Amino acid sequence: MSDRSGRRVLPRSFFDRPTLAVTRDLLGKVLVCRARGGLASGMIVEAEAYIGESDPACHAAPGPTRRNEPMYGEPGHAYVYLNYGVHNLMNVVTERRGHPAAVLIRALEPLEGPELMRVRRLAGRRRARSTVADHDLCRGPGNLTCALGITLAGNRADLTRAAAGRRAGLWIEDRGFEIAEVRWTPRIGIREGTELAWRCIAVRHPSVSGRRGAQR
Repeated sequence: MSDRSGRRVLPRSFFDRPTLAVTRDLLGKVLVCRARGGLASGMIVEAEAYIGESDPACHAAPGPTRRNEPMYGEPGHAYVYLNYGVHNLMNVVTERRGHPAAVLIRALEPLEGPELMRVRRLAGRRRARSTVADHDLCRGPGNLTCALGITLAGNRADLTRAAAGRRAGLWIEDRGFEIAEVRWTPRIGIREGTELAWRCIAVRHPSVSGRRGAQR
């Protein structure tokens, strides 16, 4: 599927595959959000897989609940939730219906709307001279949702459909970007399942989250 500009929106078949394959292939793809204030986008440079009820770090570990219901649904939809009452986190549902799995989008390289991202990131800060470097705008899963304007309203959004006109929407595009070198590492920011190397990063990219230099 392509939008009017010729950019290809990822089809559902892209997400209806083993989660680790989707995680790797998401690097280089572009997450786009049109929300209040305008459109912003970024190239995915870090993603993290959560697979099934046997994964202790996955939200599906306790079985089906009202919260994790999107993970059991159709692939290619967003699973957005509030983490510790502070940050919205953006996940992509993968694999076939009934097999709960998702990919957490952890970092982006800003493309469209960096100034809008900066306004959103700095909203509420007291210091007038506060700023955020471009490569830090979407560094980390909570920062990227703030920068793009992704809220809980995006939960269950169909990522395979670009919003028409100026309507609000959330989707993922293939613009032909390639990541030269990737690396798999253990997942971060969790307490269980840390032995699983299910986090995929663009090596040496400044927008990758976690400790500076840890990816080298």
